[in-house]
Amino acid sequence: EQLDKPYEEVTEEEKNKNLRYQMMEVVLNDTNWYPSFGLALELDWLRNMHDWMISKKRYWGLALPIYECHDCGNFHVVGSQEELKERAVEGWEEFEGHTPHRPWIDAVKIACPSCGAPVSRILDVGNPWLDAGIVSFSTMGYRTDRDFWSKWFPADLISESFPGQFRNWFYSLIAMSTVMERRAPFKNIFAYATLVAEDGRAMHKSWGNAIWFDDAAEKMGVDVMRWMYIAAKPEQNMLFGYKYADEARRQFLIPLWNVYSFFVNYANVDGWQPEDGVWAGASNDLKSVDNTLDRWILARLQATIQEVTDRLENFETDKVCRVIERFFDDLSNWYVRRSRRRFWKSEADADKESAYLTLYTVLVTFARLLAPFIPFVTEVIYQNLVRSLDANAPESIHHTDWPKPLEALMDESLIETMGITRTLVTAGHAARASANLKVRQPLRRAIIYLPAQMTLGEEMVALVTDELNVKAIEFIDSADELIGHSLLPDNRKLGPRLGRYLREIREVFTEMDAEQTAALVQQIEGGESITLELESETVEIAPDEVVIQEKQPEGLAVVTEGGMTIAVDTHLTPELVSEGLAREVVRRIQNLRKEADFNLDDRIITTYETDETLAEVFVDWAEFISNETLSQELHDAPPEADATQGEDNIDGHHLRLSVRRVDV
Repeated sequence: EQLDKPYEEVTEEEKNKNLRYQMMEVVLNDTNWYPSFGLALELDWLRNMHDWMISKKRYWGLALPIYECHDCGNFHVVGSQEELKERAVEGWEEFEGHTPHRPWIDAVKIACPSCGAPVSRILDVGNPWLDAGIVSFSTMGYRTDRDFWSKWFPADLISESFPGQFRNWFYSLIAMSTVMERRAPFKNIFAYATLVAEDGRAMHKSWGNAIWFDDAAEKMGVDVMRWMYIAAKPEQNMLFGYKYADEARRQFLIPLWNVYSFFVNYANVDGWQPEDGVWAGASNDLKSVDNTLDRWILARLQATIQEVTDRLENFETDKVCRVIERFFDDLSNWYVRRSRRRFWKSEADADKESAYLTLYTVLVTFARLLAPFIPFVTEVIYQNLVRSLDANAPESIHHTDWPKPLEALMDESLIETMGITRTLVTAGHAARASANLKVRQPLRRAIIYLPAQMTLGEEMVALVTDELNVKAIEFIDSADELIGHSLLPDNRKLGPRLGRYLREIREVFTEMDAEQTAALVQQIEGGESITLELESETVEIAPDEVVIQEKQPEGLAVVTEGGMTIAVDTHLTPELVSEGLAREVVRRIQNLRKEADFNLDDRIITTYETDETLAEVFVDWAEFISNETLSQELHDAPPEADATQGEDNIDGHHLRLSVRRVDV
C-alpha cells in the first residue's frame, strides 16, 4: 500500500485503522532526530515500506510460534507462554526455565486444535530485526514487571549508523512499540555515517588500508582517536587514518598540553600553589581578579560551558568541538600570549597572583569540560593540578561534577568589546602584511575608523597598540579619510554605446578631485546614473558602466574588516628601524636559550659579533635586550668556545652569537 496522502491531512479515524500512520505519528510527535534529516529518511521509508520476509533458515533467533499439523494441514499460532503451557502435551518440563529459543523451545509439542495430533513448531526462526525490535520490551520485564519497565521506557537515547538502520532496526523498534503501546521506544535518536579510509575508500584487509584498533590506539593515542570521532560531522563519512590523526594531535592535543606545561613551568619556578578548594572554580575565589584579560577569559569560559552544555543536550558533538576549539584559540593565542609578561615578572605582585589564579582556574575547569572527550590527557592534568595539592579533592577528574556557568563571572559586554579588539588586531596585521612589514618592526601610528555603535576603552586601545607594535593610535570619524576611490569607464559595456567618447570620459574621471569623486561614488553605489559634461556633449552613464577602484593614501596600508577600517603608517624612521632590529636580536638570543635548554629564570652572558650597524643596536638598546633575554652581560666579542653558539642574518646584517649560563 502506497501512502500518498500528506500526513497532515490524515484524520484520527484513518490513523486508528492504519499502522503506518500510527508509526508516523509516534515518529513525529515522540522523538528528536539528530541530524534532523534522519526524520525525513524514516518517514520516507514508512511511506514506501512493503511486506517483509519474516522468517529465516537459521538455528538461533526468535522462534516463530507457528505449529503446523502434518496430519490435517492445520496451522496454529501460539499467542503467549501461558497458552503454550496450556496446550503442551510433551516437553514442557525440558523447556521450563529457559528462554524461548532453540533447542529448548523445540522440545515442546502441542495438541492440534483441529485433530488433536501432537504438533511440533516449524523450524524457521524470525528475521533478526524482529528480535532486535522487541528489546525495549523483552529486556526490561514488560510481561513480568510492568512498573520496572515503565521507569525505563522510552529510552533516552538510541544510536546507530545510517546505512540500513532506518529500514531495519529503527523501523522494527518503532513498529513493535507502536503495536504494543502506540508510543515511540526512544526519545532521541543519534545517527551517523560510516568510517572509511583517508582516501575515501572502504577499509578492507585485502586492500591493505584497514587499520586495527590496537594499532591505532598505539600509534595515534586513544584521546586523539576520540577527538577525531567526536569532531566528525555525523552526516558525512569519516575519513580515518594516521594523517588526520596527526592533524588532530598537532592542532589541538599538543597545543593544549603546551598551555598546561607553560603554567606548570612558571608555577614551579615561582613556587605558586592555589589555596585548598580553589580548583572547583567558585566565583568567590575570584573576587580579587580585576585584570581585564583575566575577567575576559573567565567570562569566555562561562559562555563556553553554557554553549557546550546546550550542544550536548542536543547531541551536537561535532559542534561542541568547534565551540571548544574557538575557546582554546582564545585561551592560547590571545590570553596566554598577551599574559606571558605577567608570569615573567621577577617579583610577585597582585597582578601576577591574579594571572596565576585565573589560568589555574581556567585550566582545571576546561579539563573537566574536556574530560568526557579526552579522558586520559585530562586525567593527567587533573592529578597534577588538583589531586597532588588537595587530598580532599575527588580521586579522579571523572568523579567531579560537570562544570556549571557562574553568573558572577559572565560579562557579555566585555566579550563583545574584546571581539572588536581582536578583529581590529587581525585587520591591522593584515595591513602590515600587505606592506611586507614584520610584526617585530615598530611603526609610528595606526589610524582607526569605528562605526558609531562600536567603542573601545583605554585598556583595549592599549592592547591594539601593543599587538600592532605601533607608537600611537589615532581615531577618525569617516573611513573615507583612509580609502579614496578612482573611477574608470567599463570599456566592454560603454564601448558599443559611447565608444568615441571613452578617452574623454576617462580624462574627466582622472581630473576630478577627491570630493567630486566621492560624490559620484555615492551616487553609483546607490544605484543612480551619473551625468558627465564633456566638451562636445553631455552623457549619462549607468551605475554598471563604471568601474570603482579603491585607492589608498600614500604611506598607509589600509584594511577593512567587520565594518571597521584600520591603516598603519608604513614610513620607517631610523629610530624605528633600530628598534625593530633590537627586537629581532632578542628573538635570536631567546632561540639560543631554548637550544641550550636553559631554565626560565637562568641569567646568561651573551657575546655578539656583527657589523657596525647592528653593533650600534646592541649599544643603543642594551638595557632592552638585557631585560628581555635575562642577559647579565653583553659583550662585543667572538663567540665563547664553551658557550652555545649560533649564526643568523637579520635584514642583511650577519650576526654571530653565543650564550652561557652565569655561574651561581
